[in-house]
Amino acid sequence: MNTTRQGAAVNARGIGVEGPRGWAFQGIDITAEPGALIAVQGSSGSGRTCLLLALTGRMRITAGEATVAGLPLPKRMGTVRSRTAIAHVPGVVELEPALTVGEHLKEQALLGHRFQGLGASLPWGRRQKQATRARIDAALAAVRLDPGTLVKGLGTAVRDLERIEALRLSVALGIMHGPQLLAVDDVDLKLSAEERTEAWQLLRDLARAGTTVVAAGGGAPADALIVRTTPAPPAEAEAAVEAESEPEAKAEAEAAPADAAPADAAPADGVPADGSGTADRTHPRTDDDNEEETAHALAETGRS
Repeated sequence: MNTTRQGAAVNARGIGVEGPRGWAFQGIDITAEPGALIAVQGSSGSGRTCLLLALTGRMRITAGEATVAGLPLPKRMGTVRSRTAIAHVPGVVELEPALTVGEHLKEQALLGHRFQGLGASLPWGRRQKQATRARIDAALAAVRLDPGTLVKGLGTAVRDLERIEALRLSVALGIMHGPQLLAVDDVDLKLSAEERTEAWQLLRDLARAGTTVVAAGGGAPADALIVRTTPAPPAEAEAAVEAESEPEAKAEAEAAPADAAPADAAPADGVPADGSGTADRTHPRTDDDNEEETAHALAETGRS
């Protein structure tokens, strides 16, 4: 069973995604033919994952124009989702460490299977089993993942896989039902230089077989179409920092006593610099008051 079909052309002009905290990415231009290998590169937090989700119809673009397989985004997001797949995207689609390789493959094969005929509608009918087996074998062959090399074959738990093996499994699940475009995130995550080369070679082979591949990560081959995401411009970043600090500054201002004087303010008349004593602000002292106090003091000591 063939797990690939005619790839999707990708065309984008100035696309971006803006959220409550600002731009995830912006100003991205892409022109790629069907079967292209597109490598998305950028620093952490520059919007690489968001770009993958946007191109597969899983995140709405808020700026620019884009088409995938001739379908406009975001207008035809639903159709784009049905013709694309994502793999190895943390927090979105991940492998379950406790499940086995075989369980992942079988579940994915059943999710997209379309039954035809009365016999095939039986839960464990012969036709269903054959179709499931064919899809699994084709996907494993496409990513060159041989169950015989695994510790317990298809019964190997995901937690026991090497990182490159887990990546191959993720890609196998992604291509199971022949998407026109496959998006893969973090291709180079914790891989050795040799494994990184293997990973990109795998994706290049899938692209050559017909599937358009969009992958995020470093170390892409020279023949890949490079798309770079960049963080928000400095002015926008500073504005975001100021916006985040405003609530804290406001809270500190509200917590301070309303009548508190500045730390460097001069002491009021009649108040010692060390803050001891208080001044009578209602009746200001005069020279006559000072002379009267002096006379009383002399009388008490017997002096005149």
